[in-house]
Amino acid sequence: MANLVCTGATLQCSFGTIPAIFAASGAQTSAGSPVGVVTDVTVANVPTFGNCTSLSNPAASSSSPPPCLPVLSSPWSPGSAQVTISGVSALDDSSQCICTWDGVVTVSAAGQTAASDQ
Repeated sequence: MANLVCTGATLQCSFGTIPAIFAASGAQTSAGSPVGVVTDVTVANVPTFGNCTSLSNPAASSSSPPPCLPVLSSPWSPGSAQVTISGVSALDDSSQCICTWDGVVTVSAAGQTAASDQ
């Protein structure tokens, strides 16, 4: 079963040089952490991945990769089939998003912690 992506989750872009830390936009929580939805695609949700190594990035040059400024123009896909928040699919760790500069953004660590009876 997929885990929900919460604030503090680790994301990676296929053309980024470092991971990014996700920030959910909503107030719905799982174990105290805000849970993301598939429409969380702004720079406030998905910050920089360091530098961008994509040749599709118009700021790319032969001398050094430009700073990464993610441009996520479509929702995460597929999103959770079981959980919705205010009618929008929750973001789970099987989801990915495509950057305008051809990068594929994936979830490395969802940030959701499992509840325990211990």
